[in-house]
Amino acid sequence: MLGAIAGDMIGSIYEFDNIKTKDFPLFSPSSGFTDDSILTVAVAQTLLTNTDYVERLKEYAHRYPYPLGGYGERFSVWAVSEHTEPYNSWGNGSAMRVSPVGFALSDLETVLAEAKRSAEVTHNHPEGIKGAQATAAAIFLARTGNSKDAIKSYLQNTFGYNLERTLAEIRPYYGFDVSCQGSVPEAMIAFLESTDYEDAVRNAVSIGGDSDTIACITGGIAHAFYGKVPDAIAQEVFARLDEPLSKVTTDFMSKYSVA
Repeated sequence: MLGAIAGDMIGSIYEFDNIKTKDFPLFSPSSGFTDDSILTVAVAQTLLTNTDYVERLKEYAHRYPYPLGGYGERFSVWAVSEHTEPYNSWGNGSAMRVSPVGFALSDLETVLAEAKRSAEVTHNHPEGIKGAQATAAAIFLARTGNSKDAIKSYLQNTFGYNLERTLAEIRPYYGFDVSCQGSVPEAMIAFLESTDYEDAVRNAVSIGGDSDTIACITGGIAHAFYGKVPDAIAQEVFARLDEPLSKVTTDFMSKYSVA
């Protein structure tokens, strides 16, 4: 979970100012949390308190309105409305917020079911559900000792994502894409080509596109695989989170023994 939040913060200043290099400062004075982190914490609190996803997502969107949270247009309308029905989204919002599911639950079948439940309150399109399930499954497999080859094979065979491409092939042409199908596979490739947590996030940002969300997805998987977020990065993250977000993050990591 912390790895996802860190990825969001690191990518936040590059979302609308894409770079195509891995050589960049991880943090600047304007780096901060976005809707990716806000809704990740909302999912974490839902799991911690065994409450309702709709209630928590709407609560957090109300507590952190635009511009604190740069929510998608359809989510913004849903969040302030009295409606609770999903809106058939295939956007990557379902994948960006799902990392706590992959860390909290103890078997893959339950992870997949909970990822679906967390997604379909808004993102009930098959691609929206698939993006959340694939991300949560990658995190679960990573934290339970599976190799990159095993994770890659599972994701390709189960979800049909093409993970055979390389970042060098993706980087020159990749543009802004907020769909699950157009960003989740790229985030996974950024993880698969990495050598450590920081390298994974640098990979994610370097392809451009929806940088904060791609780095958020990659960061969650990399955190699970490499075992922890480096201390220097974790310190920067907690310095930028407000007290309520920080408390839920800390409580979640403590309950589920996340380093």
